[in-house]
Parts: sequence; C-alpha cells; structure tokens
Amino acid sequence: MKKIAGIIGGILILGFIVYGFVWYNGTIGMSVGVSSSWANVESSYQRRADLIPNIVATAKKYAEFEQETLTQVIEARAKATSINVDASNLTSEQIQEFSQAQGAVSSGLGRLLATYENYPDLKANENFKELINELERTENRINVERNRYNEAVGIYNVRIRKFPGIIYANILGFDQAAFFQAEAGSETAPVVEDLFN
Repeated sequence: MKKIAGIIGGILILGFIVYGFVWYNGTIGMSVGVSSSWANVESSYQRRADLIPNIVATAKKYAEFEQETLTQVIEARAKATSINVDASNLTSEQIQEFSQAQGAVSSGLGRLLATYENYPDLKANENFKELINELERTENRINVERNRYNEAVGIYNVRIRKFPGIIYANILGFDQAAFFQAEAGSETAPVVEDLFN
C-alpha cells in the first residue's frame, strides 16, 4: 500500500512539475505579448509626435497664426517624448504619467485644430489638410493599439490569477500587468470655448 501511495505521490509531483514548465513557458509568451502590445502603443504615439513638427511648421507659415498655441503643442510634445516607460515592468504609475503627458499633447492639438478653422488660407493648404488627415488616422491607430494592449493585459492577468496558475505565479514571481486607463474627466467632452482659456 505504501508503495502504491509513493508511486501516486511521485506521479502527482512529476505532473505538477511538468505542468509548471508548460504553464511557465505559456505565461512568458503572454508576458512578451503584453510588452509587445505596449511597444505598439508607444509606436503609435511616436507616429503622432513625428507629425507634430510638420503640422506646426506648416501652420507657422501663416504669420497671424496663434504662436502661443503652437508653442504649447511643441512643449507638450517635448515633454511626452521625454517620458521613458519600461515595457517589461509596466506599473500603473508609469502608464498614468505617460497618459497625462499624451493627454497634454491631445489638448494642445485640439486647440490648434480649433483655431485653424479661423484661417481660410491654412484650411485651403493641401499639405496641411493631408497632415490633419494623417493625424486623424494616427489617433484612430492609437486607440486600436491601446485596446489591443488592454486585451493582452486581460488575458495575461487572468492566466496568473486562475487556479492553479496563481500558485505558479506566486512561486515564480509573476505580477499583474497594468491596464491603460482613461484619464480622470476624459469621459466628459471639452466645451469648445474652454479650449481657448
């Protein structure tokens, strides 16, 4: 009887170890997927940052265009591109800081686009129109990539929180990944008049 119990115990331990290897490799793949998705988020934001100098340079050609608005966009872009986030160790605080900086860029671009309506020559400029269209496509891409990132985070977090994965996650040091969340107050659309204050 002791021999049978020993064999069964050995099989269970071996099964636990083998499953642990399989679980670990799958979880590493998901963790890399989260980091890769974050890199795509950053790449999309970088595309937007790359468009800003061209938009500003085109708008500057119109001497009466609001220099303060252009300066705010340039400064917000500089701050946003200076933030470095470690994709392999994302925290809620890092994502929040990144999100706030990108929000300032969005706000500045919103003011720029609201004021450009007052300049018929700028509105008629084909280069500026194409830049604005490209910016719109980039904003859509940013949204898609943020959603994909959150999906990857959700799948990974479920894996390390479900039983028996939670046991392996605790033993092997896997922590939950942080979601990309909207900034506080972003559920309320800005009033156009507020963009000029």
